[in-house]
Amino acid sequence: MNIVVCVKQVPDTAEVRIDPVTNTLVRQGVPSIMNPFDKQALEAALALKDANGGKVTVLSMGPQQAAEVLREAVAMGADEAVLLSDRAFAGADTLATSYTLSKAIEKLAPVDLVLCGKQAIDGDTAQVGPEIAAHLGWGQVTYALSIKKENDAIRIEREHEDCLQVITGALPLVITVTRAEQEPRFASIRGKMKANRMAIPTWTADDLAVDGAKIGLIGSPTQVSRIFSPAHPQAKGEVLADLSAAEAAKALVAKLTAAKIVG
Repeated sequence: MNIVVCVKQVPDTAEVRIDPVTNTLVRQGVPSIMNPFDKQALEAALALKDANGGKVTVLSMGPQQAAEVLREAVAMGADEAVLLSDRAFAGADTLATSYTLSKAIEKLAPVDLVLCGKQAIDGDTAQVGPEIAAHLGWGQVTYALSIKKENDAIRIEREHEDCLQVITGALPLVITVTRAEQEPRFASIRGKMKANRMAIPTWTADDLAVDGAKIGLIGSPTQVSRIFSPAHPQAKGEVLADLSAAEAAKALVAKLTAAKIVG
């Protein structure tokens, strides 16, 4: 079974900076990590490989520094990695991103299964995985918690409001993962050595059979008009000092009543 896992390098959410001109995330010089949900998807893929054999290829679109998360994935146990990096891909919204990823998946054919995290923590759209399925014309299942291969089909347990929904799907299939059954494994020493030695290929727009009008900023039908970090509210408080417990309780009730918080 050939599995492709789409992973994204995202800014550490405590260090997000926005370019005031382009309204896009500033990635240069910002601490970055593998999107946590993508790491869950990677663990699910590695568990499937452990149980059924096959190959796991990790795929990412981004600047050259995104190769860091691909090496991390290889160190965890992925077999191969490909980076999609080209200035023509810059500024892509979810539709353009998913289109580009789908063309890379077609180039990696034959592929049986594509796994993605349910969403990226920098955008929180949860759109790329389902859009990849639409571009490929494959079935899709979202919010998966458990993925098992049963003969030629895949059995998925997924989050569904207040219960678990069980779905059986035929391959090829795209699945977005909320949480793997086990916590993502640590990289092994052998895996780290392999990752450090590996030459990760970089594919540009010229390497993919893409329509130039569907990639990057040009191919993005949605545009961000403004993005900003909300101001932190300044909480105000009052300390009831030099009062006994009974006096403090009485004073607190009086203030809450005056503010019409309690009747």
